[in-house]
Amino acid sequence: MFSKIPLTALRVFESSARLGTFKAAADELSVTPAAVSHQIKLLESRLGVLLFERGASGVRLTDAGERLFRTSHDALLALSRGLDAVRPEVAGERTLVLTTTPGFAAMWLIPRLGRFRRVDPELNIKVETGNALVDLERDARIDLAIRVTLRTFPGLHEVALLDEYFGAYAAAGFDAHRTDERLDLIETVWGTPLPVSIDWVSWCRAAGRETWLERAVFRHYDDEQYVLQAVLHGQGVALLSSVLVAEHVERGALMPVEPSVRLGGARFVALCRPGREREPQVRRFLDWLEAEIALTREAVARMTDERRTVTRT
Repeated sequence: MFSKIPLTALRVFESSARLGTFKAAADELSVTPAAVSHQIKLLESRLGVLLFERGASGVRLTDAGERLFRTSHDALLALSRGLDAVRPEVAGERTLVLTTTPGFAAMWLIPRLGRFRRVDPELNIKVETGNALVDLERDARIDLAIRVTLRTFPGLHEVALLDEYFGAYAAAGFDAHRTDERLDLIETVWGTPLPVSIDWVSWCRAAGRETWLERAVFRHYDDEQYVLQAVLHGQGVALLSSVLVAEHVERGALMPVEPSVRLGGARFVALCRPGREREPQVRRFLDWLEAEIALTREAVARMTDERRTVTRT
């Protein structure tokens, strides 16, 4: 029944289509790019259709290739999971694959995962990070994505988590009224464009502290984690997400400066393929995630009584 299915060629095709280049597929499969190209040509010859369009800038899927990719990706993923289910050394294990940003993983998720393991010690959470949004419709290997965004995702199941804002934070004991020395203002240089502008000029104008700009020395880091570490060690005042600093403010390690002044940010959402949210392990993790988010939401609310949000685009 299945004797004519070219499994080797399909594995090579799926890897090439998912990763976008023959070289990346060759690296993943530990073969040469020439071997990948050969398998793709064999598969195209067998099917009688072109699966990739070749050009000077690389390769991209044809319509037929796109259809075959979705089918082959889901089938190979199901086969891989089926094999794991009968292997004695992994049959009892459960793994949830989650993708999120490096900042959220390091500053919010990882510190809390110990609490999840106490609730469900048999479910392994594999965290993959990156600032680019993974295409969940193309990569069914990913169970869940947590992202900060202003977009909507009509083709995916979406769980709204909470809204963020950006404010100014300093180490405990910072005196915002001193005017006799320079002021280190720390901010993140974002690797990808933000949906809103977060900058010190906007914050200083909203707070009525334009004089800060006159004596400021600006410090820039390419990751929120570094910005947080700098401000925790008393190196200046930082613009940071309310979601990612709430716990540090609660502990007294950080203090908000002008807490009523907030630059509007985006929203945190959990995303998955439709139907994936009903899988038991995804449901358990989402239930835990929403409970933890509720605690963060309460902590954020306690950081300010007045709520004067300033949005700049």
